[in-house]
Amino acid sequence: MKKLESSLTNMLLVLTGVAVIMGAVLAWVNSVTAAPIADQKKKALDDGIKAVLACDDLVVAEPDTVKQNGAKGKELTFVIYQAQDAQGKDIGAAVESTTLGFGGNLKVLVGFDPEGTIKGYTLLEHAETPGLGAKADKWFQKGEKGDIVGKNPKEPLTVSKDGGQVDAITASTITSRAFLLAVNNAYKAYKGTLTADGQTGASFTPDTNI
Repeated sequence: MKKLESSLTNMLLVLTGVAVIMGAVLAWVNSVTAAPIADQKKKALDDGIKAVLACDDLVVAEPDTVKQNGAKGKELTFVIYQAQDAQGKDIGAAVESTTLGFGGNLKVLVGFDPEGTIKGYTLLEHAETPGLGAKADKWFQKGEKGDIVGKNPKEPLTVSKDGGQVDAITASTITSRAFLLAVNNAYKAYKGTLTADGQTGASFTPDTNI
């Protein structure tokens, strides 16, 4: 078999061939893994909604996407999941809210009752420092040092260092501020969907029972 001559043209042909093959392999891997990843994310969201609303048997409406301007004029996007229990009673909503933390985006799912009181929360996404800012997933839970469960952000929640009532994560004030901002923003977005009597002004179109 004749040895392939070493030339710029031949090297380019070989590199192009390798790139095409690798591209095809990556596309195949993506097609195989896309559905399982999507299913995993949906399950995590469904479990998160149950957790933050403290209800295992509920019906979630079609999500509402709400856009509001933040304090610095930047447009913020929120996803609101209105929910009812098995008897059809409004139990509030879970709200996705994203802010910029110390290491990157900090996405929080916050559960509110119909009056806007916090029922629970979970972190959906973060890039905070392990052992420091990453503690936000536990620090503000019920019974913990920075407990926010049962509080109503009608008066914005702030860290004690800023004159507020919430203890910041040790050595992670930036993350704590970002987290509370996400919660406060989520409350404002949810409040915007409520009528004067505290009921949702949006029509409830069932999406799924989770």
